[in-house]
Amino acid sequence: MSWQEAEVRELKVGRYMLIDDSPCKIMEITMSKPGKHGEAKGRIVAIGIFDNQKHSVVYPVKHKVKVPIIEKKNAQVLSVANKEAQLMDSETFETFVIPLDDDIVDRVKPGTEISYWEAMGKRKIMFQN
Repeated sequence: MSWQEAEVRELKVGRYMLIDDSPCKIMEITMSKPGKHGEAKGRIVAIGIFDNQKHSVVYPVKHKVKVPIIEKKNAQVLSVANKEAQLMDSETFETFVIPLDDDIVDRVKPGTEISYWEAMGKRKIMFQN
């Protein structure tokens, strides 16, 4: 299990949650007041980590949502070809191939150390902007 549960009222902007089994970074949360016959609702707008898609959901504040466990790791770039990089994890020495987005192809060079995130069985190279 690579996620844990949290109530909607516990979520904060800048943290992460799962929407349609996709890890997303929370960009905005708005809470409504409880209605005459219902409970307060939270509207969450988030951006997918791996697909960069905007997601929007509405849940009651006591609703439990899944929060992904994101592992931040380092790896050495072994080779780069055809918009893919072969990486070797710095701790486990596992080698794997990861696709490169168009905006980072020029920044990934063989022999360099990079950071990547792993969540829900997917990996993505992350750069500090």
